[in-house]
Amino acid sequence: MFYAVKVKDHVRVPPAMFSNDLNEAVVKSVKEQFTGYIGKEIGIVIDVLDVVEVQDGIIIPGDGATYYETLFELLVYLPEQQEVLPGIIRDVAEFGAFISLGPIDGMVHVSQAMNDFVSATKEKTLQGKDTGRTLKVGDVCLARMVAISYKDRANPKFGLTMRQEGLGKDEWILQDLTGEGKPEKKPVKAKKKE
Repeated sequence: MFYAVKVKDHVRVPPAMFSNDLNEAVVKSVKEQFTGYIGKEIGIVIDVLDVVEVQDGIIIPGDGATYYETLFELLVYLPEQQEVLPGIIRDVAEFGAFISLGPIDGMVHVSQAMNDFVSATKEKTLQGKDTGRTLKVGDVCLARMVAISYKDRANPKFGLTMRQEGLGKDEWILQDLTGEGKPEKKPVKAKKKE
């Protein structure tokens, strides 16, 4: 989910910016400090929307910069468990597919790509054995967020699934809703007891 959040923090304005307008210098410093920040508590910072209030500044001896207590508003993306997200397949590997979800990438393991036995082909495609469904780079799909890890804050991990009804490629969803293009179920013959 995308959120607009207000944050209060001390913003460092270096001496090189002292000749700039105070609000301009603070906005530039806030953008440099927070754009791209990743944290479990607020998610991924997309942009600085506004600087709401700038208090009087203080100079720390030995630093030379001025620190201003500032209230500012950020646009953040905070992924949530069970959230359904649209995305585009960015890459396919033997173990799954990487999906671009806008500001983040997630990974769908082969076991979560579809309700079928899935194998990877040499052409970087995931293919279902029984359904014949394929997943390749550039495909648009819907996926559900099932795992979120900020263990490595510089590279958070997001696990996705497309096995549930209403998820997967757009054409799969349409096939599931209309029943068209679905493979026919083959009757299973019972073995005779001897």
